[in-house]
Amino acid sequence: MRETAMTSRADQALAQAAVAALTGQLALVPKPGLPDPRDLTARVTRRDHRALRWSAKALAPGLTAMAAAARRTGEPTPRLRAELGAIGRCAEHSVGLAGGGHRGALWALGLLVAAAALEPGARGRDVAATAKRIAAHPDRAAPRRPSRGSTVSAKYGAAGARGEARAGFPHVRRALDALATSRAVGATEPQARLDALLTVMSTLQDTELLHTAGPMALRHVQAGAREVLEAGGTATEEGTAALAALDTDLTERGWSPRGSAGLLAGALFLDSLPVMIKEA
Repeated sequence: MRETAMTSRADQALAQAAVAALTGQLALVPKPGLPDPRDLTARVTRRDHRALRWSAKALAPGLTAMAAAARRTGEPTPRLRAELGAIGRCAEHSVGLAGGGHRGALWALGLLVAAAALEPGARGRDVAATAKRIAAHPDRAAPRRPSRGSTVSAKYGAAGARGEARAGFPHVRRALDALATSRAVGATEPQARLDALLTVMSTLQDTELLHTAGPMALRHVQAGAREVLEAGGTATEEGTAALAALDTDLTERGWSPRGSAGLLAGALFLDSLPVMIKEA
């Protein structure tokens, strides 16, 4: 009985760490083209920031169930992949009732939470490698109709969310590296997180952006993110000015690189794991 209670607490701790990573991503300012606390009424981004915070918290039960399923299964098997898919579809419904959003983040965080439950005490890259092994299995119970992401991936040759997972989350790993690099040169935590977001934006083939605005918009966003990083990042005056210009530009155009935000949340979750496990 005691062991079951401890396991349940560990699963809940992983889920809460994932939710904290997502809400931490939401709190960053300024996020070019993405919802942040400056736009509470969603006049610009069309995604109400307060609703996104509430719906992020609605992910906790589903993520806890994913961690429990992984711990119970014990291996990254096809059976686990199918169970995670079923839990994820139920969690999507719950999040929809709470306000919607976070579909891409749920996919990434669900796999990473399950991988962390399979490998207690593992750090970022090892957890990402385990998530890759889970994602390698097809979800045979998934709906047969093509998703918007899979349709865009096929049209433009983009990896998409599934490709990102099956490659071991390369952009999550790049974001982790960016966090470490920015912190090492004295950036504040929000600056380091913004640099990590821009690192993802600079190379990700964002299927959400491709769907809403096309490949020219994607290249424009990637180039703008690189300009901020090449100016020294958000801890420098030049980088701050470049970030402000990119933010204004994307806001005026209505372009939103949502896929990058979800992957940053994945990186923040992995980054929290050593501290979170110690506290649990």
